[in-house]
Amino acid sequence: MDYLGALPLAMHIRLQADSGKPTVVSDPDGEVAGLYKAVARKVALAIAAKNKDFSSKFPSIKISKET
Repeated sequence: MDYLGALPLAMHIRLQADSGKPTVVSDPDGEVAGLYKAVARKVALAIAAKNKDFSSKFPSIKISKET
């Protein structure tokens, strides 16, 4: 597995998340929020690079006028 980044374990981060306002919401321009965003981007890029078709794993959606 590729290294995606390091995130700090700090009490204020847990308290923010527990109160419903995670760091990225509480302090969107802060250093910690930047770390979370950077890791999230790396995760998204790693998933996108897999380029697998998962459509068979989801149920099909059917729309009809009868419902």
